[in-house]
This record gives sequence, structure tokens and C-alpha cells, in this order.
Amino acid sequence: MGTLFRKRPIRYPLLILSLLSVASVIACVMWHPFIGIAYGLVVVLALISTWKTEKTTYEETEKHIETLSYRMKKVGEEALLEMPIGIILIDTQYMIEWSNPYMLGILDVDTLMGEEIFTLSEDLYTLIKHDEKHEMNVTLKDRKYRAFYKPEERLLYFFDITEQVEIETLYYEDRSVIAVLFVDNYDEITQGMDDQNRSQTNSLITSLINNWGTQYGIFIKRISTDRFIAILNESILQEIEKKKFSILDDIRETTAKQSLSLTLSIGVGTGSQSLIELGELAQSSLDLVLGRGGDQVAIKQPNGKVKFYGGKTNPVEKRTRVRARVISHALRDLIQDSDQVFVMGHKMPDMDAIGAAIGVRKMAQMNKIDGYVVMDFDQIDNSIIRLMNVVKEKSDLYDRFITPEEALSKITDKSLLVVVDTHKPSMTIEEKLINKAEKVVVIDHHRRGEEFVKNPMLVYMEPYASSTAELVTELLEYQPKNDKITMLEATALLAGIIVDTKSFTLRTGARTFEAASYLRTNGADTILVQRILKEDINTYIERSKIVQTAEFVHQGLAIARGDNDKIYNSVLLAQTADILLTMKDISASFVVAHRHDGVIGISARSLGEINVQLVMEELGGGGHLTNAACQLDVATIDEAINMLKEAIEVVLEGSSES
Repeated sequence: MGTLFRKRPIRYPLLILSLLSVASVIACVMWHPFIGIAYGLVVVLALISTWKTEKTTYEETEKHIETLSYRMKKVGEEALLEMPIGIILIDTQYMIEWSNPYMLGILDVDTLMGEEIFTLSEDLYTLIKHDEKHEMNVTLKDRKYRAFYKPEERLLYFFDITEQVEIETLYYEDRSVIAVLFVDNYDEITQGMDDQNRSQTNSLITSLINNWGTQYGIFIKRISTDRFIAILNESILQEIEKKKFSILDDIRETTAKQSLSLTLSIGVGTGSQSLIELGELAQSSLDLVLGRGGDQVAIKQPNGKVKFYGGKTNPVEKRTRVRARVISHALRDLIQDSDQVFVMGHKMPDMDAIGAAIGVRKMAQMNKIDGYVVMDFDQIDNSIIRLMNVVKEKSDLYDRFITPEEALSKITDKSLLVVVDTHKPSMTIEEKLINKAEKVVVIDHHRRGEEFVKNPMLVYMEPYASSTAELVTELLEYQPKNDKITMLEATALLAGIIVDTKSFTLRTGARTFEAASYLRTNGADTILVQRILKEDINTYIERSKIVQTAEFVHQGLAIARGDNDKIYNSVLLAQTADILLTMKDISASFVVAHRHDGVIGISARSLGEINVQLVMEELGGGGHLTNAACQLDVATIDEAINMLKEAIEVVLEGSSES
């Protein structure tokens, strides 16, 4: 065995002890012969017994070790051949050299020798070729196995985890989910009804929702006239997701036949064991849906991940003048409690962002507080340049436009920052300004996305509005009348409305004309608007060249592209998409081209048959159902167009399944 035991080290102290005993006997005999002889006999008997015991112990231990070694070897062989663990040895060419009987039983074959290991499962390629990953789950013959790979020995172990996976799946599928259902425009629809019609409407809505709940095994309880709460589990949620929440279409289409035009919004909380957290997630999801215009579903998890379904219809105007007055008064109080007001729009601002910013700065002036518009003068288009030239010539308003660097140096803990025409920090002119500001207000007319300003003090988001300039105009009406709005300020706001509505042809409601009327009453110059919005012939030619590249990817869907070696203004891309939409047989248009900031921009427009917001969100952008955009950090336009086509397919497939 070559061990310390086999060298029998106990013999050396025994030998020394024996020699000492003999010496003591000799000494004793010399001292007293009779006693020495008697003592010698005792010592001899003791030594014989000790040496005999040592020998017997050694032999018995040796025999036990040999028996144990044999048994351990036998157990090892039994484990290798009989235990329910699959074992495979491979060579340097990834060919199977040997496998144990259990592995053969798993695959129901007589032998695996000579076969390539990757024929068993393509997942094994990742496991074996990956330098850091040495374990993963694989599927063999409809069963799940945990595979471990030892590169030094070129050895693979397979542990059956089918039952474990089934239990985990059952656990996840059985987790609770809470949903809050909200009938978007119930109050507006039923406001003028008599008791009988209101009761019939209530019964219709309750019947549709309860039938849907019964179909999928969901517990649903009505908690107010326009709100329901639903309790379900993950497996039911997955089934509903496959149908793309068909209840949205059922409510919309059934009530439309009754001339009611009701829609449903649903906020879903999932992914948590805490019922309190699920409820908070559901309410947060509903707030997100309502901020995007309703008629949608948002599913939110604790990690912040959100999935959206629906959103096929244009938002119906639901805001009231009461809400506008309440928001205006709240904003007035915030302005009066601040030492300065800074207004900031999105990067490459359009006329809507600039007009709204000028309007908010006017509110600060009306409340006798210093207000500034934050602008990057290196990132403005021709129409904004023309507006700024007029501002510089005709008023002292120009001095109130400052750079992001100046704003960062001026802002204090008591300052108020108002973000207009966007709610995404990454899209603002200077994100650092948001992080530095203690008080932030958001005014926007876009549908709410996942990214949002953290902890704003006031949010006025109305996706039913035509433009942010329209919202700001309404807020201006309820501000103190200390300082009347000037012709130039009214003109800038009107220009913002005109640009975003394409001269009152898109997303225009009754409130849009009321806002325009108020601005016209306060001296807005329509001729000046036309002068500011005029374009040069070169821009017109550039747009025409892009239009010539248009190709149809689906019926009614056209994609146009700019030159690979040319940089385009984002406004030009948007204008080109608008022009394409006026062409025959085009219901949705996408324009793809290189931008000044080094990314590839996509501008999307639609007549409402396809939700371009969902398409752009697939690519990390956002916007409205009929007006959206995104930026892609890719090298070529071809790559961007391929990504766009894939996103269109995803949205179209989702629409066809619902």
C-alpha cells in the first residue's frame, strides 16, 4: 500500500522498550540473582505478549484495509455503471470514447462510441467550447439534464433534473398576479345618460369583463363604476398574453356597436411574492397605460421591466378645462416658490418644443420670477434659426436663451426645472440638469414610455393633445394677468401647434382650435409663422431624392432611405415621412438616414392603421400611434433597415394574433 501504516513505526519504540527491559533484567540479576531471574521471566512474558499483539493487530488491520479497498473499488465500479448519472468521455476531436450504461439507457441506444458529442444536443457545443461556462441545462429525449463538463479529463456528467424543472415551472406558473382594469372614458360617455341607459351600459361592461374572466379562470371584482380588480396566476397571464389581451378588442368593438366607444386600460403587477408589491406594480402599470393614452395593457415586474399590449387606436380627447386649471394653479405655486425657472426641451428641438419653452418662460415672467430657456445653439434647424433671428431683432427675449453650461452654473436648490415636449431624460438637451435640479416639472403630449424623469413634483402629460404648445397655451390662460403675452410669444406657440398638427390636419381636436383662437386673439401673426416655417429649395430637393428611394415592405408600408455618405437633419427626415404619407397607397411611412449626432435616425408616420409607436419602441424609441421616431447606434443604413423590418414583423404578427 506504501502507506505509513505498512512501515509499522510502532516496532521501533517497542524495540527500544525491549532493550531497556533486558538491561533492567541484567542489572537486577547482578544485584540479586533470585529476584533478577523472577523479574526476567515476567519481562520476557510481557515482551512476547506485546510483540505478538503488535503482529496480530497489524495482520488484522492489513486484512481489513484490503477488504475495504476491494469494497470501495467495487462500490466505485457500481456507481460508475449503475448509479443514475450519465457519464461520457470524449477525445480531443469531440468524439465519444466511452459512456456508462445509464447514459445508453437515457438515449435508448446500444453504443455511443465513435459519435460526435454535439449530435446529442446543440447546447453541448456552447458548454464544451465555452472557456468559462462548465455547466448548463440540456434536453435529451424530452427530459431535462444538468450537464457538467471537466475540460482536463474531457469528461461529461448528466444529472436528471426533469422533476425539479417541473416543480419550478409549477411554482412560477402558480405565482399570484394582480391586475387593475379601468374603463377609460366611462364618465364622459355616461355623463348625459339617464338611469336606464347607464344601468344597461354598466351591465354590458360587467358582462363582457366577467365572461372574459370566466373563460380564463380569473377572479374579477368591480370596485367602482369604472374600475375592476382581477386576481390570477402566471399560467393564466401567459395564456392571456398569447391572445394579446383580446378583451381590449371585445370591449372596443362591442361598445362601438352600441355607439358608446368605450375602451379598457389594464395595469398588471407580476413577478413578486408580496401581494402589497403586486398591487403597487399593478397601479403603477395602470398609471403608465393612462399616460400613454389608454386602450392598452402594461405588465410590470419588480425589476422595472414593462411589456405593452394594445394601443391600436388614437387616444380620445378626455382632458377637461378643470384639470388644466388645477395644473396651472399648481405650476403657479411651484414657480412662486422658486428663485429661478429653467425650461428645457429635447435634443434637436422642433418648433413645438421651442414654442412651449417660450410659453413656460412667460409663465415665470407673469409670476415675477426670472425664467430661462435652455438651448444648444449648435443643434437647431433652419426654422428655429429663423425664429431666433426674429426674436433677436424684435425683443429682449433673446437674452433669456442660455446654453446648458450656463444653466448648470446658474441653477440652485430652489430653482425649478420644467421639461417640455419629452419625458425621457436621455432625450433632453442636458440630462445633468435634471440630476442637479431639486424640483422638476414635466409637460408633454407624447405617450408615456418606460424611461421617465425620476420623482417629478408635477406631471402634465396629455397624449390626447395635438402638441405641447397647445397644453402650455391652456395653462397660460389661468396664470396671473400681470404681464400680457406678446405677439412674438403667441406666434411661437402657434407655430408649435401648426407644425405638430401639420397645419391642423393631424391629431387636431376642438381644444386645439380653442388654443389657436386664444393665441390669435393675443396677436399671433400667421404670416410670420409662414415666414419662419418657409424652407429653401435645396431642402425640398433633398426630400424629393429620399422619396424616390421608397420601397414597399408590406401593403401600405413604405421605407425610404438617405444616402450612405450624407448627414441629414432630423426635421428633414420627419418632413419626408409626412410627405410619403400623402402618397397614394401608403398608410405608414418610415425614413432612415444618418444624423448629425453619429447615429442612424428613423422617422415614422402612420394614418392609424398600424401603430408606429409600437414599432419604434421595439427599437428603443417612442412617440405616438401616428407619429414616432428612434435612433439606432449601428454602422450602416442597411443594418438599420433590417432591424426596422424585423420590428415591423413583430408588431404586425402581434396585431394579427389579437
